Amino acid sequence: MARLLKGKEVVDELNNDLTNRVEALKSKGVTPTLAILRVGERPDDLSYEKGAIKRCQQVGVEVKVTALPVDISSDEFFATLNKLNKDINIHGILMFRPLPKHIDGEKARASLNPSKDVDGCTDLSLAGVFTNTDLGFAPCTAEAAMEILKHYKVELEGKKVAVIGRSLVIGRPVAMMLMHQNATVTICHTRTKDIPSITKAADIVVVATGKMESVGKDCLSEGQTVIDVGISWNTEKNKLCGDVIFDEVESIVDAITPVPGGVGGVTTSILVKHVVEAAEKHFLK
Repeated sequence: MARLLKGKEVVDELNNDLTNRVEALKSKGVTPTLAILRVGERPDDLSYEKGAIKRCQQVGVEVKVTALPVDISSDEFFATLNKLNKDINIHGILMFRPLPKHIDGEKARASLNPSKDVDGCTDLSLAGVFTNTDLGFAPCTAEAAMEILKHYKVELEGKKVAVIGRSLVIGRPVAMMLMHQNATVTICHTRTKDIPSITKAADIVVVATGKMESVGKDCLSEGQTVIDVGISWNTEKNKLCGDVIFDEVESIVDAITPVPGGVGGVTTSILVKHVVEAAEKHFLK
């Protein structure tokens, strides 16, 4: 049976640290505040929003939700975003994407104030990840994967890591962050030939295919650590599942993140951590 790399332990550790940092900021007259900008009422957005609000409340971060109708005009949307950008009492902005088709998503991403981009979607934030510098914030899911590896003391230096997926949300940024820890990283994607030969030779496998239960025992081998980033609702099994076929690989690998209860909860805590960091930077300025 594999060791379960549960997110709760990581979340509890983060919450303790963040609570102390929020109290320190409030003693100086600064209340860390997250603005959530949502267009429409997509179920996945509402679910993540609920989790983010709960996590913020746990550590004392204030949340302001701006919910816009799905048919809001492009001009009105950008006026709202600009107002949040300029509000000195807002330290972080979570802008839900994708946006409705009539709103230019790339323009919205470029218009977001990088210093408030707590979800790591702007070019400046991504540049900070790739250059390993303090520019913006890393994508929350990528940092959550790294936080789990750090918490459970998974050695990275000199290790072979296979990352399945090359999105800017997780695949490419987590690969860069792993390399900054001196791991040797191979990124696999839809055009990669013979993925199992690459993943089975790795010490650590980060799975972010975006396809439910797409990675099974044919891709993994004994002694590996597996970080499963995916989360989808399996209608046949009537439960949440990851990108890894958990029941098939648990008896093979050494350690694995469960779904649910793994990366997801840590991702929300990283979002809150970024809000606190943004407030600290604002105070220093």
